[in-house]
Amino acid sequence: MNDHVPAAEPIGALVARLRDTFRTGRTRPLEWRTAQLHRLRALLTENRADLAEALRADLGKGEQEAQRTDVDFVVREIDHTLEHLAEWLRPEPAPVPAHLGGAVARTQYDPLGVVLVIAPWNYPVQLLLTPVAGALAAGNAVVAKPSELAPATSAVLARLLPAYLDSDAVAVVEGGVAETTELLAQRFDHVFYTGNGAVGRVVMRAAAEHLTPVTLELGGKSPVFVDRDTDPEEVARRLVAGKFLNAGQTCVAPDYVLADPATAAALAQALAAAVEDRYGADPAAAPHYSRIVNERHFDRLVGLLGSGRAVVGGGHDRAERYLAPTVLTGVAPDAPVMQEEIFGPILPILEVAGPDEAIAFVNGREKPLALYVFSGSAQVRRRFAEETSSGGLGFGLPLAHLTVPDLPFGGVGESGMGSYHGRYSIETFSHRKAVLEEPAPAAC
Repeated sequence: MNDHVPAAEPIGALVARLRDTFRTGRTRPLEWRTAQLHRLRALLTENRADLAEALRADLGKGEQEAQRTDVDFVVREIDHTLEHLAEWLRPEPAPVPAHLGGAVARTQYDPLGVVLVIAPWNYPVQLLLTPVAGALAAGNAVVAKPSELAPATSAVLARLLPAYLDSDAVAVVEGGVAETTELLAQRFDHVFYTGNGAVGRVVMRAAAEHLTPVTLELGGKSPVFVDRDTDPEEVARRLVAGKFLNAGQTCVAPDYVLADPATAAALAQALAAAVEDRYGADPAAAPHYSRIVNERHFDRLVGLLGSGRAVVGGGHDRAERYLAPTVLTGVAPDAPVMQEEIFGPILPILEVAGPDEAIAFVNGREKPLALYVFSGSAQVRRRFAEETSSGGLGFGLPLAHLTVPDLPFGGVGESGMGSYHGRYSIETFSHRKAVLEEPAPAAC
């Protein structure tokens, strides 16, 4: 750990200081990058208890879920990056046309400079430190902005990051709208934002003033299609595990289910049983069931409960920010619960005639961050792969695709732009420079 942590400083001066560090070349060597990744890993593994306690205070997360989805997720990402970084950074030769004679060509990854990472509140460790790890691996200086809506986690990260990492190249800025607005007024070399589309547009407008490239990791209503040839009990177990993780406050959580009437009826009953099997008769007492982040989000979610009939759940307690895992049937396509991303523990089931109508339903709305299909038919799976557009596509298992470090994670259209994880983080936080070398003329 570093002994010296710089005092708070004006945001403009902070960004300038990090840029001065970058211009010295300090962040470019592979040794510096790997050292920062090792230190970031140590931050996570040596402070598990503090991080878990902060996540419990902010989101009611249980110990196991906090470690698995926030801490260990980033540790695995770092380990994968450390294993492959030297290989990823190796220059790649490119063929040269005959008219250039003896010239040789290659591409190489150059660090961009000073990167701003703005994180959300729902996975406040994972969604801050995974892009930070990628930016450091690519050789950049980084300003990290944790979410003010997860204040306990923000405070722990603001204390730990400068203590473990190179404080001349990595800084944390806490705060809310005012601090974020001031940060966005600065010139960065890349802005990485995870959150909602409304703020994403604000980020893009601010970045446009400096022609700064952006990555937007947004969300949307991630659909599920359940075919009639599936086992409703097994599908229900997998949907409950994915949907109600973090009380549904996950950007790739299943948002709504499409199924034919008979399948929908069977699935609704199976989901009710799967909820009780996972969380017990009283989910409020389950140590691994999270809470809604604040009263504003709680009130919004409770207002959606009237969009259908609850076959399970519906109970809520504002003082505890508790909303039970809820499955709604009899939901109309224009119901309030279908107008925006739910981002909470409510799962509507809508009836469609079959795959044709389901595909048309998905294509009639904004492109989602994820799409999940449960079907035993190779033809149906192929049709969804070829006839729909989404940030990611999962057959038979929700959420799992984002845990594969060699797959890009990102959205399309309203669900975002750009991607990261593994090698894709290097591509996001680097410039792939073209280099051509022509042999020098021989001396006379």
